[in-house]
Amino acid sequence: MSALRRWASSSIEVLQSTLTWLTARKQPVASYGDDDAETSDPGLLRKHTTYESYTTSIATYPRIRTFYSPHPQAAKLPTDLPLLVFIHGLGGSVAQFAPLLTSLVNTAPCLAIDLPGCGLSDFKPDEASAYTTAAFAELVAAAVKKRLVDGQQVVFVGHSMGCSITALLVSSASKLALDPELIGGLIAIAPRSTPPTPGQMQLVKRLRWLPVVVFDLFRLVDNIGGLNSASVTRFVGAGADVETRKLQSRYNQQSQSKVVLRYITALALGTGGGDPSFPGEEVWSHVRAPLFLIAAECDTVNTPGEASAIVEWLTHTDRKASESAPVDESTPLLQNGGPVPAAVGDVQLATEQLTTPHSNGIRRPSGLKDQIIDKLDSKSHTSTHHYALKSTVFPAPASHGVLYATSTVRILSGLMQSFLSAHVDKRLDLGWQLQHLTTSGKWDVKNLAKWQKIAPCSEPIAGIFRATKTMREVDETHNPKAFAARHSSKVLPDGVAIVVDISHESPVYDPKGLEAAGIEYYKFPTVSKLPPTADEVTSFINLIDHLRESPRLQPAGAGHGAQPVIGVHCHYGFNRTGFFIVCYLVERCGYRLQDAVEEFGQKRSPGIKHEHFVNELFVRYAVSLERRGTIIR
Repeated sequence: MSALRRWASSSIEVLQSTLTWLTARKQPVASYGDDDAETSDPGLLRKHTTYESYTTSIATYPRIRTFYSPHPQAAKLPTDLPLLVFIHGLGGSVAQFAPLLTSLVNTAPCLAIDLPGCGLSDFKPDEASAYTTAAFAELVAAAVKKRLVDGQQVVFVGHSMGCSITALLVSSASKLALDPELIGGLIAIAPRSTPPTPGQMQLVKRLRWLPVVVFDLFRLVDNIGGLNSASVTRFVGAGADVETRKLQSRYNQQSQSKVVLRYITALALGTGGGDPSFPGEEVWSHVRAPLFLIAAECDTVNTPGEASAIVEWLTHTDRKASESAPVDESTPLLQNGGPVPAAVGDVQLATEQLTTPHSNGIRRPSGLKDQIIDKLDSKSHTSTHHYALKSTVFPAPASHGVLYATSTVRILSGLMQSFLSAHVDKRLDLGWQLQHLTTSGKWDVKNLAKWQKIAPCSEPIAGIFRATKTMREVDETHNPKAFAARHSSKVLPDGVAIVVDISHESPVYDPKGLEAAGIEYYKFPTVSKLPPTADEVTSFINLIDHLRESPRLQPAGAGHGAQPVIGVHCHYGFNRTGFFIVCYLVERCGYRLQDAVEEFGQKRSPGIKHEHFVNELFVRYAVSLERRGTIIR
């Protein structure tokens, strides 16, 4: 026995040495920036994060990262707008919802937590019983109850395992179900509907005894190939673009082996003890709330068949019920329930939302949007449980990471917003909120006197941009109509043809006024007071690259030296606006950093005002230009 122990000990030492060596060799290849969970945390999440303790019947979780963002206009809107609650999957984090949250926080109050050991939450307590699906459902319920106000409902948005957790809180067949009066709906992205096969469970039971060092070694082998490794492709698909692959690589690195193994242990524990780790037909068929199931054609983790099974269970169960309680399908959808005609056009609603000025998502390049919308397999199902049941399958190459993939996230956001306003609560429609806020005096900006003293629009910057302050609907000189009359490409050869609004909140003007004057409007929400993250800069640069290909930005005719430009604004048009424009000039136009800062300052005097923004530019480019392929001379 002692010889066996010595052999096991020496084997582990060899594995640890090998792991250290592989990690040292791997790092230069697999590192695409600072992938630490805290330093790479998106600005929106950092701004609204607290760390809280939650106690359930199973355990106390001492430090859980909690993201809560009230509606930006909460003081002027009804207090009982539904609360959107986002729950990530195994090994994921709240950061994976960041692209969706940038849009949806302007629609409703939003809550999300990092499950224990994931993202920025502590990996405590130690008991395996605290990491079962049921234990997590209780944890989520505790977080929700801490934020709900009287009369408010909750809409859950789950991804992968997060769908299983939220299903336990929504289904009337679950002993953990919340009060049905509290449930506003469920959006399940890449849901799992079937339990593991006996063979898979056998593997799970073996993995639970695996030493962390061995599991780390398996993961290192799985990561061979970097961005094109099996570990990345498994979640984002073979057709994923480079930026999406970089995100997945980051999430993989942030997922700790010891946490994954604990979850696997809990899975084996829960399944053996009757805990519905993977809720099946009994749970899903008793969901009595508006339900939107979202799948991806190339998802091999949770295939589209998983969502199809849920649809079949619900429609089959409801057909049985309809024999004794027939329903008139012509009855319009009610806010709190009602039959849903099969012809509900959510794809059309999303298409309109993605192309109308008041969309909170980035208006996608028309070619890409049309390709995806045309191929979406989206269905509304008539069911007699009196609630909307909708399913959508994103076409190839969409995969398990559909919620953060650059090619799908904005369309997903549009579909979700359409579903929420059409089937959950009409007050979640941005148009409704704008109308309500208009009558409530919403068209005011912070520091109005200061805003009025600022020049409305800069001279052209590098022949590509103009920096502006936000427009104000009721202002006589700087509303959309007046802006177009003075600064549009229809009146100036180098006037504005496209506006990119980088402010975080919904605009204090109606962008339809710009569209009516022939100026396209795009929303790219970012957080004030904080320098944009590297990911935000990359996304902005990619957006501008595409917009510069638009026919709208071509010279009006032969002989014109000037050409139309892109207007960019935050609130005042200095700090965030300047930061993004300077980054673009450095990374795409070959400017030296100092020259780019001076170009912006000359055209938008006095330039970037916040010193920490300028400092961040110099620090960031000084340490990262080799990675970005840019040289400061």
